Amino acid sequence: MTAEQIIFFLTAALILISALMVVTTRNLVHAALWLIAVLFGAAVLFATLDASFLAVVQIVVYIGAIAILFIFAVMLTRRNLLDKVSQTNAGWPWAAGISVAAFAGLVFLVGQMHNAGAQKGEVSGDPLMALSTALVSPDAYVLAFEVASIMLLAALVGAVYIANRK
Repeated sequence: MTAEQIIFFLTAALILISALMVVTTRNLVHAALWLIAVLFGAAVLFATLDASFLAVVQIVVYIGAIAILFIFAVMLTRRNLLDKVSQTNAGWPWAAGISVAAFAGLVFLVGQMHNAGAQKGEVSGDPLMALSTALVSPDAYVLAFEVASIMLLAALVGAVYIANRK
């Protein structure tokens, strides 16, 4: 085994265990911290694929912004309900079954791919420039980018409103 394969398997184990802990832990703050571990594992996978920009974006945007916003929202809104309300969903067996079926479908699709390694090619031009142009271009992703930012702002305002409500 090469060092890259060992790193991949260790990171995959970290992601799987952390993802399992996200959905099985009873404390929402702990679930958010396990989610940060999952997102960090994804950043490590990006780094091993020489996608350093995506690794940095994964850390800065997802771990640094969204996960921390989630932790603040949970701490602001659910603090008083931790002892009074059950933290588990009664429909978890359905969710587990759907997750297993989705995983089996992904395994089947990956198994059907032929020569996936041979299809990996070099991107012509600067991929960072192409991504930045696509994010701000009216013909590409600017609408989705702006809608996501508005939704995050609305979630933060809603969390503050619910926290301050008497």
